[in-house]
Amino acid sequence: MNLNRVFILGNVVAQPEARMTPSGQTVATFRVATNRVWKDQAGNKQEAAEFHSIVAWGRLAEIARQYLTKGQLIFVEGRIQTRSWQAPDGQKKYRTEIVAQNFQMGPRSGRNQEGGINAQASAPKTPAAEEIPIIEEDTPISFDEEKNNDEIKPEDIPF
Repeated sequence: MNLNRVFILGNVVAQPEARMTPSGQTVATFRVATNRVWKDQAGNKQEAAEFHSIVAWGRLAEIARQYLTKGQLIFVEGRIQTRSWQAPDGQKKYRTEIVAQNFQMGPRSGRNQEGGINAQASAPKTPAAEEIPIIEEDTPISFDEEKNNDEIKPEDIPF
């Protein structure tokens, strides 16, 4: 049994590019940067960035085109694929990509490219039904008794 699965948590490098294939399927490509921080043998802090090419197909491509923005945090789940082609100069070229099977967008940054606060004018609005609430780990969750009437009681179970 083989497994080809990759998980990437990083930031979108640039606005996704979307196009239609001749068969009418939507495909979007974008890049995600991940950072690595470590200390070398001398104890100095070292940093490196890795850039990953992501390919999304179908509805996932449409969502990427519509909602992803530069700098946004994203969690991508997919598989690694290497393509090859013949370049015009005769050399064989290779490209390794992550074919997205799923992704989850992180919270949108409130900062523009110059580092100032955005007035939300340039960022497309996400419909309220699709917004994901962010719950911090230490936040207590309270339930409203009136809204919790759909609770299953042991006497309601038929067996």
